[in-house]
Amino acid sequence: MATNCESCANYQYDELCDCYFCAINLDEDDMQKFLAGSTSDCAFWQSDDEYAIVKKQN
Repeated sequence: MATNCESCANYQYDELCDCYFCAINLDEDDMQKFLAGSTSDCAFWQSDDEYAIVKKQN
């Protein structure tokens, strides 16, 4: 399973600060992993592929 933040549904854009952020309320340990860039084992990653559900239905 890929866990790249850029392909995660929880990685959202904020127009006010002109930046992306993780919309999940992370605890201290998870935030440290996020800031360090070690998101390969992120438990909150969700596919941002809108067609994934359709593929499962077919």
